[in-house]
Amino acid sequence: MIVVAIIAITGLVSTIAFTSSGDDSSVAETGYTPEYEPAPHSETTETSTTWSMPPATTTTTTTRSTTSTTSTSSSTSTSDGTVAPPSGPAPVHKLADHPLFANADYGLQNFACELPRWRTNPSAAARFFRGAQECLDKSWGTLLRALDLPFREPTLKFPSGRTWSSPCGTHNADAGVAALYCGSNETIYMPFQALQTQQYGAHPGVYLAIFAHEYGHHVQQLSGILDAYADAQYEAGANSAHGLELSRRTELQAQCFSGMFLGSTAGRGGDVNQQIYREAWNSQNRGDEHNSGPRDHGTSEHYRAWWQQGTTNNRTQKCNTWAAESADVS
Repeated sequence: MIVVAIIAITGLVSTIAFTSSGDDSSVAETGYTPEYEPAPHSETTETSTTWSMPPATTTTTTTRSTTSTTSTSSSTSTSDGTVAPPSGPAPVHKLADHPLFANADYGLQNFACELPRWRTNPSAAARFFRGAQECLDKSWGTLLRALDLPFREPTLKFPSGRTWSSPCGTHNADAGVAALYCGSNETIYMPFQALQTQQYGAHPGVYLAIFAHEYGHHVQQLSGILDAYADAQYEAGANSAHGLELSRRTELQAQCFSGMFLGSTAGRGGDVNQQIYREAWNSQNRGDEHNSGPRDHGTSEHYRAWWQQGTTNNRTQKCNTWAAESADVS
């Protein structure tokens, strides 16, 4: 077992904010900061309007009435709630040389994302995140299918209370867990009572960026990156200097993927407007220095920088934290 990292055999998990020590198998993201930073500018991500789609190599079939294609990859749940190995396109267990980063033009297509109105209550928040998932499914599903990588929609759950369980363990909002991705059952957990809405209120950009970060871990899971990371960290030792650096590379990449989604949908005529974009931009100061746990996520400077790298470039190659210098993922 490893404390705030991914377990290679029993499953993968990522959380927003730190988890407690012990046998918790989560990969934690640092928690919120108590205030917004001044926005440096009103970036509208016009740099992300051109994009090259790699040619699709497989014929795909539909699973949603609202889409024309989806991956042929399918999976089934086992009796313990974990996901059985899928058929169809296979994940690639690589890091820096993963095909997701093979071309400098690979990115998310720009489109108008329609979102339910945010209201600060559990049922409205659930509707908001379900709507956001549809947009994220469209964004990342298109790219992964085109690269002949697996794509499956994640399950989305909204635990009540401040303590909840997943196949990856027991999680507690009082320990700083605000949101969680468990790779064992490919599920994103968004517990309303852990989102610190009393602090952030009706600022949906904050919550959208968090959700997109967790979805970024789902992309890593589907593509095979998380498995490759887990193997590398197992060899290094979870709490070794190299093991913690690998954890930071994983989390900072999810940050960059979150930024890509916001950058590709902001100002495109949907509900990801300039206000939501700026709220997301101004809420990325969640570095390791704000917590007493291990340095497994990166400094606030790098947490912010990788998110901004994703949103202003919208290119997966720009999110290749595995190829970055150690000084850029500290």
